[in-house]
Amino acid sequence: MQSHTIKFPSTAHYYTIGTPSESIQHVFFVLHGYGQLASQIIHKFDALPEQVLVVAPEGLSRFYWNEQKGIVGASWMTKKDRLAAIEDYSSYLQQLYETYCAQLKPTVQVHLLGFSQGGATAVRWLHQNKVPIQTLILWGASFPTDIDYRNEEEYWQHLQKYVVFGRQDQYLTPERIEKQNNFCEQNNLQYQAIWFEGKHVIDRKVLYPLLEQLIK
Repeated sequence: MQSHTIKFPSTAHYYTIGTPSESIQHVFFVLHGYGQLASQIIHKFDALPEQVLVVAPEGLSRFYWNEQKGIVGASWMTKKDRLAAIEDYSSYLQQLYETYCAQLKPTVQVHLLGFSQGGATAVRWLHQNKVPIQTLILWGASFPTDIDYRNEEEYWQHLQKYVVFGRQDQYLTPERIEKQNNFCEQNNLQYQAIWFEGKHVIDRKVLYPLLEQLIK
């Protein structure tokens, strides 16, 4: 038995809020978590002013999250053929980024938010393409430990970085926090930590003060 791969054109889905124009001053790319759909994260951003464009790509792999109820979710990758999956979604996100930024002023501010699995996806995309963005927000997510940030120190230090966690996040443990803190310290990944009272969710009451700070 021999394993093979083949490249072919595919169809990816995404949602937007806003229309590209000369009046757009900020664009947010927002990446959903495991088992979500793009529509389930972009609605969190529906109260932003008109000068903000929001683009929410959807993971390339859909599946039945709850087959009995017919609920569909999406995933960015699994451990199976992970390098090919990272290459595929990085290419997809880069094309989406270039398509929209080509329609905006060169002075537009680009921000990237990744929730849960979307956080690692966001970081790996940046690592693959060195995307010139201003702000990276990891929400309920951590920096992947399989990247040599030291060799890209200038790029990562240039980014304004935030990490947001709920104190009742069911996926967060003291051991994971300590491991991530040690890893970030070793790799000179300096970020602003934001904690809130809540679970593994994007809380609008926490989200909007941060967004308003970025677009003021």
